[in-house]
Amino acid sequence: MADGLLAAGELGSEAMGPGPERTGWAAEEKGVFQDEDLCGDRGDRDKPGTSLPSYVLEGRTNFPEIFQTRHLLFYERFRAYQDYILADCKASEVREFTAEFLEKVLEPSGWQAVWHTNVFEVLVEVTDVDFAALKAVVRLARPHLCESRVSTFTVECVSELLELKGHQLPLQELWVVFDDSGAFDQTALAIEHVRFFYQNIWRSWDEEEEDEDDYFVRCVEPRLRLHYDILEDRVPSGLVVDYRSLLSQCEESYRKFSNLRSSLSSCRADTEQENISMVEGLKLYSEIEQLKQKLKLIENPLLRYVFGYQKNSNIQAKGVRANGQKVTHVVSPAMMTGLLQSLLRDRLCQEPCKEDTEIQFHSDPLSAVNACFEGDTVIVCPGRYMVPGAFSIADSIELEGYGLPDDVVIENRGTGDTFVDCTGADVKISSIKFVQHGAVEGILIIHRGKTTLENCVLQCETTGVTVRTSAEFLMKTSDLYGAKGAGIEIYPGSKCTLSDNGIHHCKEGILIKDFLDEHYDVPQISMANNVIHNNEGYGVVLVKPTIFSDLQESAQDGAEENTALERQTSGEADAGDTADLEELIGCVARRVVPAVGSGLAEQVEGNCEIVNELVAASAQKGQLRRKRLSELGITQADDNLMSQEMFVSIVGNQFRWNGKGSFGTFLF
Repeated sequence: MADGLLAAGELGSEAMGPGPERTGWAAEEKGVFQDEDLCGDRGDRDKPGTSLPSYVLEGRTNFPEIFQTRHLLFYERFRAYQDYILADCKASEVREFTAEFLEKVLEPSGWQAVWHTNVFEVLVEVTDVDFAALKAVVRLARPHLCESRVSTFTVECVSELLELKGHQLPLQELWVVFDDSGAFDQTALAIEHVRFFYQNIWRSWDEEEEDEDDYFVRCVEPRLRLHYDILEDRVPSGLVVDYRSLLSQCEESYRKFSNLRSSLSSCRADTEQENISMVEGLKLYSEIEQLKQKLKLIENPLLRYVFGYQKNSNIQAKGVRANGQKVTHVVSPAMMTGLLQSLLRDRLCQEPCKEDTEIQFHSDPLSAVNACFEGDTVIVCPGRYMVPGAFSIADSIELEGYGLPDDVVIENRGTGDTFVDCTGADVKISSIKFVQHGAVEGILIIHRGKTTLENCVLQCETTGVTVRTSAEFLMKTSDLYGAKGAGIEIYPGSKCTLSDNGIHHCKEGILIKDFLDEHYDVPQISMANNVIHNNEGYGVVLVKPTIFSDLQESAQDGAEENTALERQTSGEADAGDTADLEELIGCVARRVVPAVGSGLAEQVEGNCEIVNELVAASAQKGQLRRKRLSELGITQADDNLMSQEMFVSIVGNQFRWNGKGSFGTFLF
């Protein structure tokens, strides 16, 4: 299971795999730690009784060594929770299942531990374990060892504190003292799993969640994966900050809600104060539900980049130069006379110029882009350029390769959230191959403005191209492949035109997104003559809520509203609406370019399948918009489906060998 210990950068789901067969839970847990530890490993790995390392608490040289259990691998925690501790339990059964597990593997007495808190460390001896309460019965070990960050905290204070606690301490606050006999390996590992679970997985509100689904599948696995993705720098730094902030807000709101609920339950009369408290409680409950939903979206690996993080780029445009001059930047590792003559003939002196054009020479493309002002052009000569950081393009510039894309390669070996950020009003990139390494979020992000990509190759590693809300993206005759996420992510309110491209060997080909709690316009999408093939999932995926919350509310608004809701959820519509929908679908279907050969059926089927689903989603959006306008007293709501369309055209695309099919809908 742990043949060859993994380094920190190798933790994660990739590590899950079959290993040597062992007998018993403890045997399966042996040898799964990294070589590194927090404060220096002082254990002997070759001692016969145990395979667990040990370390000494930092700055606590008088304390004995303790078992090092903090660096368990992802798959070890995954298997422990799935196979031994939680199994298929419900949230309300977590404590019961954990207690049963501890009864089987924990030594009930005869071991020492360091009682570790943020204020002090104390050496204690365990005399018994209350499994149901997940607590150990302890007494001070002899000789007394106590170190505190508060000078007035003495051994006498510890004794008084233990008395107040009934000599019972939570297991997660105990760190088992190292013993090379192997007798306490299971104890140390079991306590580590309990400690990690309640520190990183469990949420205060979990027990109140509906228990219809397996708690491990619903909560433990996604939170565990997110934890390790953060450790491995697979999550954008901004998203990590947002997640932790949301978690703190939710914990605080839930604490207030619980206190308020307790106070209401103790009220004896229907007083005005009680009514005010109930209104406040409903407000807190609504706030908690919204925060919980946002947390779940970030915890879900597929939706993490879909809804969880809208990066606000702070790139500032330089604008036009003070003298109004536009500059052509030429990038080449070395400028030879032959190359210069070719550039003058093909690029620099194609047309008679009224004024001399200023030319600046650079050895790398990153410095050239950073030197650009509004209207500049960057010409990148053939070569392979290794750039250490991200491109930030805030002005309207042209970045073009002089040659074929395979001859002009820009490779990123730095670390960071993205490779190319675009915020310029009109950015054009052509004839360049971008190779991504190490970026967390994606190879190209269009935050706002218009970006045109033509005759390029994008060799991705994480997400491919992301088209944010209010951005416009045109991609022509280009090739995109290798994304571990989606090849192209299209956000609501954006415009995306894709023609004559290849999108292949990604997790998903194209991901079209809809937001749950924010009201954005549908994206405007045009797809023509693209070949979308060999993707692991679907060629095109539409991600949307199971049912819009507005439609749920409309169920109580009267018979007319109920009829509209039924139309949206069941697909039944009146004759007029049905005619409009069918006419729209038929109109688009007629625009599908006929193909010759065996691929005709698949091509037409894939295009029409996408059209049908996007029109249905568009109709839902239109219904919601009309409802909102009606609530505002605006009676001239536009009922024309064409004004709500999600697409301009979807014509002539081919879908080949995608793992799950041409088109799919992901409901959350």
